[in-house]
Amino acid sequence: MSDQQLREQPVGDLLKRLSEETSTLVRQELALARAEMTERGKRAGTGAGMLGGAGVAGLLTLGALTATLIGVLDTAMVFWLAALIVTVVWAAVAGVLALQGKSKINEATPPAPQTMETVKEDVRWAKTRT
Repeated sequence: MSDQQLREQPVGDLLKRLSEETSTLVRQELALARAEMTERGKRAGTGAGMLGGAGVAGLLTLGALTATLIGVLDTAMVFWLAALIVTVVWAAVAGVLALQGKSKINEATPPAPQTMETVKEDVRWAKTRT
């Protein structure tokens, strides 16, 4: 609609049109935010699943492998030193897995930057129109 046609319409009609367009815009922005949150939630879920899988795999192998390593090292040194060396190695493995899982979870944040920017633009647009 041209500016001239808008000027010729009654104020009531213009306000009704503004209200309808604002409602439509808000619904569309909410749908966009919902879609973005779903996508980011999937990424966060993948990272959390990786962390959980790493924990389970670590627990399943930790007992047997630890005992084996301590047994191997026990032939070369005292038992407590062998156990300490194996513990330090497992701590390093756990640290690496935790950092990888954390980076996957961080990829999912912030939750909806695109939507926040478009909502701010919409507010600025609405202020200039009123």
